[in-house]
Amino acid sequence: MNDETLYSIGDLARQTGLTVKAIRFYADSGIVPPTDRTPGGYRRYDGDALARLDLVRTLRELGIDLPTIRKVMDREVTLADVAAMHAEALDVQIRVLRQRRAVLTAVARRGATAQETDLMHNLARLSEAERQSLIGDFLDVVFDGLRDHPMFAAVTRSLTPELPDDPEPEQIEAWVELAELLQDDGFRSSLHGMAKDLADDRAPDHTTGLPRVLVEAVRAQVTPALEAGIDPDSPEAERIVTALAAHYACILGAPHSSDSDDLYLRLAARLDQMNDPRRDQYLSLLAVINGWPAPESLAPALIWSTAALRTRTTQQ
Repeated sequence: MNDETLYSIGDLARQTGLTVKAIRFYADSGIVPPTDRTPGGYRRYDGDALARLDLVRTLRELGIDLPTIRKVMDREVTLADVAAMHAEALDVQIRVLRQRRAVLTAVARRGATAQETDLMHNLARLSEAERQSLIGDFLDVVFDGLRDHPMFAAVTRSLTPELPDDPEPEQIEAWVELAELLQDDGFRSSLHGMAKDLADDRAPDHTTGLPRVLVEAVRAQVTPALEAGIDPDSPEAERIVTALAAHYACILGAPHSSDSDDLYLRLAARLDQMNDPRRDQYLSLLAVINGWPAPESLAPALIWSTAALRTRTTQQ
């Protein structure tokens, strides 16, 4: 080996970007020992030492500790194993940071109190098992007494949030808001009432030509009227109101009369009950968490329908 193939500490410092002090530290600790020394005692390093120093610098910049770097250099562990281990640790840190960012974003947006901030932080930190327990308790209350209904499994799936293992910040923030709704006793009671009513909202046959489920019949009939700008008290609305009332009468198994105040008022009350803004909020948050398309609000169709029904009764 001759002097042309060896580097001084100064040469290494210029080529690696490390300080002379750092290179001496790595040499003294045995991580990158000098290749040789001059007669005057000055350290000299070859190309392999230069490559090792570059690797040390890279690993330190990636946050890997010196004892682990020493094991890599001494070939006690492979670089691939170390990279995989630290990547997994970083994934955990990233998830924690995303949770914190989501909570802080929600706190800033809401102007939350210290108590509310603590609650949101705790909700974001729930484990998978704790989340499932909270969701299960909510669904048990909402669908109490309805487990034998043929639509039970499909409906509960459609209302179940599934936070991914590596959620985006907006999914975490949506989960925090949804978790608060899950614990809202008033919302639980309201949704339970809707579920009980909707369980009976399937017409026994297809003679009406409308979707069998009442809420879907309202959406199908009224959405075009809203898009066309038809007023609920206009003559053009009469056909729609008559069709919805006939459909509802079919569900109830009752004869339908176009001037039946009782039927119109009962249907209006049913649609009023469905028009809970927390329902739309729940479905919107659920879509964010599950990565589904944003749902269209049913509220405009419900408001239009109840107005159209009530203007056609003698008990306005």
